[in-house]
Amino acid sequence: MQHLHRDAREPASGDSFGPMPEWDLSDLYLSPDAPELDQDFEWLQSECAKFASDYEGRLAGLTAAKMLEAVQRYERIQTVSGRIMSFAGLRHYQNTVDPARGKFFGDCQARLTDASTPLVFFTLELNRIEDATFGGWYAASEDLARYRPVIERVRAMKPYQLSDELEKFLHDQSVVGAAAWNRLFDETMAGLTFEVDGETLPLEATLNLLSDQDRSRRQTAAEALAAVFRKNLPLFTRITNTLAKEKEIDDRWRKLPTPQMSRHLANHVEPEVVEALRNAVVAAYPRLSHRYYALKAKWLGLDTLEVWDRNAPLPNRAEEKISWKDARKTVMDAYAEFDPRMAEIAEPFFDRGWIDAPAKPGKAPGAFAHPTVTEVHPYVLLNYLGKQRDVMTLAHELGHGVHQVLAAGQGELLSSTPLTLAETASVFGEMLTFQKLLEETDDPATRKTLLAGKVEDMINTVVRQIAFYDFECKLHAARRDGELTPDDINAIWMSVQSESLGPVFNFMDGYETFWSYVPHFIHSPFYVYAYAFGDGLVNALYAVYREGDAGFQDRYFDMLKAGGSKHHSELLAPFGLDASDPKFWDRGLSMISGFIDELEAMDV
Repeated sequence: MQHLHRDAREPASGDSFGPMPEWDLSDLYLSPDAPELDQDFEWLQSECAKFASDYEGRLAGLTAAKMLEAVQRYERIQTVSGRIMSFAGLRHYQNTVDPARGKFFGDCQARLTDASTPLVFFTLELNRIEDATFGGWYAASEDLARYRPVIERVRAMKPYQLSDELEKFLHDQSVVGAAAWNRLFDETMAGLTFEVDGETLPLEATLNLLSDQDRSRRQTAAEALAAVFRKNLPLFTRITNTLAKEKEIDDRWRKLPTPQMSRHLANHVEPEVVEALRNAVVAAYPRLSHRYYALKAKWLGLDTLEVWDRNAPLPNRAEEKISWKDARKTVMDAYAEFDPRMAEIAEPFFDRGWIDAPAKPGKAPGAFAHPTVTEVHPYVLLNYLGKQRDVMTLAHELGHGVHQVLAAGQGELLSSTPLTLAETASVFGEMLTFQKLLEETDDPATRKTLLAGKVEDMINTVVRQIAFYDFECKLHAARRDGELTPDDINAIWMSVQSESLGPVFNFMDGYETFWSYVPHFIHSPFYVYAYAFGDGLVNALYAVYREGDAGFQDRYFDMLKAGGSKHHSELLAPFGLDASDPKFWDRGLSMISGFIDELEAMDV
C-alpha cells in the first residue's frame, strides 16, 4: 500500500474533498514484526495454558476472591488477544486484496485460536455451577458482583451448551469453518470491479453512483452491479448455503429453538421484543416506504420507480461535494451544541489518526467503528465521497466511537454493548447533525432536500433492515429443507423487497441478485434488526430530549458509560421508556411518518 511507510497522521490527499486522515495503528503495534507483538503471543500461549492448569475442574470450589482473580485474568487474556486481532484486522481492512496483509490476518487468527483452546472449559464450567454458589460469591465480593451482567450473559447459553470435548472441537475448527468462508466473501467482494461508462470501479464507488444526479448513470451502475453479481452468484450461493447449513447444524446440536435465538441471546433481548419491533415496522410499510416512494416518483416525474431511482437525489438540486473540513465542522458543531463533552471526546479521532476516511482500491467497503480494546481507543473506517450521506455516515460512526470511548471505563468484559443498544449513540449522533442542518436553513427547497434525505436514511435503517431480517428468517427456514439454488434465494429476496418498497417500484432484471453483496448476512446472521432497534430507540429518546427534559444530557452520558453492564430495560427506565411496549416502536415510527407528512404538505 502506498502509504505504508509514512506517518499515517499526515493527511492523505482526498482529491476535491481536501486532506483526509488515514489510520495510525501504532497505538496498537508499531508494525507486523514489532517485538511487542511476538511477546504478546508468547504471553498468551503461556497464560492460557497456565489459566487452564490453575482453574480447570476447580471453579465451583473457589472462594469469591479466587473467582474474582480468575475472571480478571480471563479479562486480561481477552484484552491482549483483542489487541492483536484488532491490529491484524484493521490492517487487512485497509487493503483486503494485499496478500501479505491477508496472510498476516489469517496467521494471527490461527495462532490465537490455537493459544486460546485451553480456555474453552471456562464458560462451560461456569454454566455447571449452581445459582446459589454465584449468589454467595456476589454477596461476598462487590468487585465480583460487578461482573454479574457478563456472567449472566454467558449463563444464558447454559441450556444450549454442548460437551466440553465438542465445544473444544468447534473452537479449533472455527478457523477453517465460518471464519474461512467469511474471509473468502470479503476478499472476493473487495476484488470485484464494475465497468461503468468505460471506467473500472470497485464496489463502493459503483454503489455510490446509485445516488448520482444523472439517471442514465444510475441505470448503468445498477446494470453493472447486476452483471457482476450474476457472474459471481454461484460462489455467493455456495458461501450462503454453507454458512446457513453450518448454523443449522450448530443450532440443532445445541437445541436452540429458532435460528434467530442465538442472536437474541447475544443481544440480551427477548424474542418477543424483537417480534414487536418487526411487526410494528411491517405494519407501517404502507405509511412509510410505500407513501414516501410514491411521493418521490411524483417529484421525479415518473409513474414507476426503477431500483436505480431509490436513492436518487431530488431533481433540480445538484448535490454539491462537501469537503472533509466542512463535514468535520458540521458534525462537531452539532455534537458540541448538544454537549461540549461529546465534541471533546470526538476531537482526537480527527487529529490522531483514528479515522481512515478516503475511498481507496482494495479498502473494505462501507463504514464501521471498531472499539479495539479498552486500554487503547476505537478506530473509524469510512469511504468518504463528499455526499450529504457521507457526512451523516461520519456523524453515525463517530457516535459509535464516542460510545466506545465512554464505555471503555467498564473494562474489557463489560464495555461491549449488545447490538440492540450499540446503535444508540450512532443514530443519535446522526439525528443531532440532521437537526442542526435543518435549523440552520430557511430555504424551503433546502429544507425539503434535507427532510427527504433524512426520511430515506430512516427508511434504509428501519424498513430496509427489517426487510433484510425477514429475508434472513425466510432463507434460514428454507435452508433447513435442503440446499438452495440461486433462483431460490433470489425469489426470497424479491418477496421481501416488493413487500417493503411498495407497488410504485419496477424491479429490473438482475436486481434479484442484490442480496449477494450484503456483508451482514455472511458475518453476523440476524444482526440487521439492531439498526431498526437503534433507530426506533433513538427516535423515542430524541423526542424526550426535544421535550426539554431536565438533566437529559447527564442521563444520556450515563447510559453510554454503562456499556454492556445493564439490560436495555434498566438503561431506558430513567427516560420513562420501555422497549417491550409495542407503543414504544410506534412512537419512533411516527417521527418518520411526521417527516413524510411535512414533505407531502410542501407539495400541496
